Amino acid sequence: MSLAIDYYFAPNSPWAYLGHRRFQDIARQYGAVVRVLPVDLGGRVFPLTGGLPLAKRAPQRQAYRLLELKRFSEWLHAPLNPTPRYFPVNPDDAARLIVAVDLLDGPDAAMALTGAVMRAVWVEEKNIADEATLAELLTAQGLKLARLDDAHTQRVHLRYEEDSQRAIDAGVFGAPSYVIDGEIFWGQDRLDFVERRLQQLKGER
Repeated sequence: MSLAIDYYFAPNSPWAYLGHRRFQDIARQYGAVVRVLPVDLGGRVFPLTGGLPLAKRAPQRQAYRLLELKRFSEWLHAPLNPTPRYFPVNPDDAARLIVAVDLLDGPDAAMALTGAVMRAVWVEEKNIADEATLAELLTAQGLKLARLDDAHTQRVHLRYEEDSQRAIDAGVFGAPSYVIDGEIFWGQDRLDFVERRLQQLKGER
């Protein structure tokens, strides 16, 4: 039986961006199947789990967030603008597009698009709520522009809602969260533990 990881994230999360490539590498190293699960973090998950949108957090927390983003960006050698032009930004259209690509092109394509979407926000300062930006990202990934229409279908909307509820049911409260055999690892700074768990499970199988 292959290893599987439920990857819960919001496409506009800087922390998901910082961990995305490393997570891909770890999953590939252990032959793990990644279930690509963008979720409605602000609209569905936070209200039920005590999370707050950035603007509603205490000034001290906001300041420390910027400090940590700078620290991790430098440590991981991952370029990142901590105050990009298009943030906060509504991630729903980008999330549904990732779902559509996952359903119709597979998880590898969805993971590649996810990385491109995150980089668009945090490095390239593009507006991922703009359909023209999403079209550009699809083209760059060699994906069909028809996915923009697919992202608005009932099937995709339902899957986005179901995955958001699935995250809540799994105990997820923030992004990124990696769930392996029911065990949650929250944050890209927990990827060492993700790797250790995969190593343990691989040794048992």
